[in-house]
Amino acid sequence: MRNHINKIFWKNKNVFVTGHTGFKGGWLCIFLNLLGAKVTGYSLKPKTKPNLFNQANIKSILKKSIIADIRNYKKLSSEIKKSKASIIFHLAAQPLVRYSYLEPKETFDTNFTGTLNIMECIKNNKKIKTGIIITTDKVYDVSKNKIFKEDDKLGGLDPYSSSKVCAEQMVHSYKNSFFKESNFQQLATVRAGNVIGGGDYSEDRLIPDIYRFKKTNKNIFLRNPSAVRPWQHVLEPLNGYLILAQKIHTSKIKNEKQNWNFGPNISCCKSVKYVSNFFAKNLNLNVKTNSKKKNNFKPETSILRLSNFKSRKILNWYPKWNLDTSLKKIIEWNEKIINNKARKICDCLLYTSDAADEEDS
Repeated sequence: MRNHINKIFWKNKNVFVTGHTGFKGGWLCIFLNLLGAKVTGYSLKPKTKPNLFNQANIKSILKKSIIADIRNYKKLSSEIKKSKASIIFHLAAQPLVRYSYLEPKETFDTNFTGTLNIMECIKNNKKIKTGIIITTDKVYDVSKNKIFKEDDKLGGLDPYSSSKVCAEQMVHSYKNSFFKESNFQQLATVRAGNVIGGGDYSEDRLIPDIYRFKKTNKNIFLRNPSAVRPWQHVLEPLNGYLILAQKIHTSKIKNEKQNWNFGPNISCCKSVKYVSNFFAKNLNLNVKTNSKKKNNFKPETSILRLSNFKSRKILNWYPKWNLDTSLKKIIEWNEKIINNKARKICDCLLYTSDAADEEDS
């Protein structure tokens, strides 16, 4: 039987979310709000216009919204203490591979130093019982074409992937150096697939780019049409993060390595061209390979797939939607957002996904 989220557990729980103005962080805040949690958000201003944070008026559902830099340790530590949080979700990051080639120092500073600051805050604040550190599916050594498990070798080549590998290694060091004997404070790193959904307006991401193409012409131009990715709707991994947090917070998971994949089923690992063709058919566009555009960056891995066996077996978590359903949900989102009711759309989507069902135990 599928393991659902326990609403009673989350009711009035003080939770601290970094990266709350971003796509994934924004959805997490909406999710936690529906569960009755008291959420404090900490992040830079939204980087895109439009953005989910403003569209869904996420600030209005938060206990407090702090616009500040994750690299500012003094500010971060002070705000975490003020929040009285017992659970932290760390999502603040520079999340784009191509941008990491342009700004490698910013990428490492944000993704490594930012995570280091979070670890120090947890170490020095005993009120924090649970820390969920979100990294990426791109932390694995992709020199071999395989379905990656949590204990596979790590190894990022581009600055973004490498910065996340460094963060993973640092968290592992902190766990063994400062939390190994602790039965109170629990830490976990989590890795999702290529997360998609309504409200994502980031540059250099396939589906936001498709909608930008739709506004300008009738063609979708692809850089790497044959690349295979583990596509999943944003609600799927967030559901997993919340289940994991409540399980380790209540000490229901013991003697496990606390690194987890929340990836889609292998059937959802499709090519960029497959996803593009789906949107082209529904949005009346054509798909073309952009062979003329010069690419100054090294290509990303051609095939990336994650195993979700551990999460299925131990947490009873599993994805609900197949890829076509997830893509349809995004099209529905973009059709309904014209009426400027983003929060209502988010709330309805969460309810209909049954992601927030109450657990009996």
